[in-house]
Amino acid sequence: MAFVELNRAKLHHNYQYLKDLLGKNNIKLGIVSKVLSGNKEFLKEVIDMGVDQILDSRMYNLKAVKSIDEGIETAYIRPPSKRSIKSVVRYADISFNTEYYTIKLLSEEAQRQNKTHKVIIMIEMGDLREGVLGDEFIDFYGKIFKLPNIEVVGIGANLNCLNGVMPSHDKLIQLSLYEQLIEARFKRNIPYVSGGSSVTLELLYKNVLPEGISHFRIGETLFFGNNLFTGEDIEEMEQDIFRLNAEIIELTEKPVVPIGEIGENVAGEVKEFDEGNYGKTSYRAILDIGLLDIDPQNIEPLDDQIEITGASSDMIVVDLGPHKPQYRVGDLLPFKINYMGALTILSSQYIAKKVV
Repeated sequence: MAFVELNRAKLHHNYQYLKDLLGKNNIKLGIVSKVLSGNKEFLKEVIDMGVDQILDSRMYNLKAVKSIDEGIETAYIRPPSKRSIKSVVRYADISFNTEYYTIKLLSEEAQRQNKTHKVIIMIEMGDLREGVLGDEFIDFYGKIFKLPNIEVVGIGANLNCLNGVMPSHDKLIQLSLYEQLIEARFKRNIPYVSGGSSVTLELLYKNVLPEGISHFRIGETLFFGNNLFTGEDIEEMEQDIFRLNAEIIELTEKPVVPIGEIGENVAGEVKEFDEGNYGKTSYRAILDIGLLDIDPQNIEPLDDQIEITGASSDMIVVDLGPHKPQYRVGDLLPFKINYMGALTILSSQYIAKKVV
């Protein structure tokens, strides 16, 4: 049976590295947990590291966090939908917002639940995803400050997620200036300037991050140890916290080239084959995992002699080469998973999850 492992020691190592790095710069670290897909065993490992703030874009996942530790601070990092308002106030201490209408609904629901709900207002900084436009944010904040049971705790920006606009010193200076304008205009303290994410870490390494940035939202780099700005691994971090293990359910020597008329496969592909391989054979293994669980482009065999040749909904086929392999039916083949692969496979109810 296929399963995904999370390595506890490597996770703790990466978290301590990030905590120390940001702590030296007086920056609060919030952990984005969406890659864990609400898996309580994995979430507990994150919480047990001493994390005091968890952020997610799925209410199911924040509900799971609160079921483990009601006291941990949670943040909903997607503008809430109208139909999720009640759950957002119940399970998220903070929500990221861009619409007055939505925050008014949060205010009304917070009154019903006898709570004060905190909000961070997202500002459009050029990536053209969520955000209040720069020439409107003063009036926007002015209206939000008047709503009962709403506490404005921050200003934020999102970069790189939609159109690939990269964070820069100038853009984050602008965000910090927006925060200063709000504080000066309304005589309010805005504790969070949430301009940091995994991709923004490079500005810290180059010592060009503006001092005003006080909050980072980090998910991918924690779990994969990668520098999203350069595309390289961070030497001080571990890259293989997750590992996929898939079981061999068939292993047979077969022709390299299919026999018969070629049409579209289940994934809508029309495959092409090298005519030079006609008559050749190789050992091919079928694994107990398929397109329902993960796109094969998002995994990489740890054995570099293995090649992924294709997949159907429930099975992946790998080529083990022309010589009789060391593997047998029932053996596990380990794979490295990238971020997009982890997002899908960890949300699959068909794949077991284990901590090692």
